[in-house]
Amino acid sequence: MATVRHAHTVWQGDLLKGSGVVTLDSSGLGSYDVSWPARSEEPNGKTSPEELIAAAHSSCFSMAFSNGLAKDGHPPTRLETKADVTFQPGEGITGIHLTVTGEVPGLDGARFQELAEDAKKHCPVSQALTGTTITLTAELG
Repeated sequence: MATVRHAHTVWQGDLLKGSGVVTLDSSGLGSYDVSWPARSEEPNGKTSPEELIAAAHSSCFSMAFSNGLAKDGHPPTRLETKADVTFQPGEGITGIHLTVTGEVPGLDGARFQELAEDAKKHCPVSQALTGTTITLTAELG
């Protein structure tokens, strides 16, 4: 059965001087301030669409990778994934770099890399972002 998750944003003012609040409706985990300066300069305690994409991508990739490792007979002890989403004003999102370090007993580095690449390709968030260059660094810890 398909699931649908919900969030909404209320924005006031124009792009450069305005601000908004994004609310995570499905989980009820909270509301977060957003603004153009938080997106194009320093965050100053506010989030951005790119930070939210980074959170979604790092968690989705970690789930897909842990599943692939387990199916390969090597369930991970621990995976730590960082997603760096690059935003260039006037161009948009120009790239995403995933960095994963894992503790996986009995697995060599080459197979770890191969399974990480497969997870990058097949995680649903990666698939949704196919218009963006996604790169990966994968290392056993």
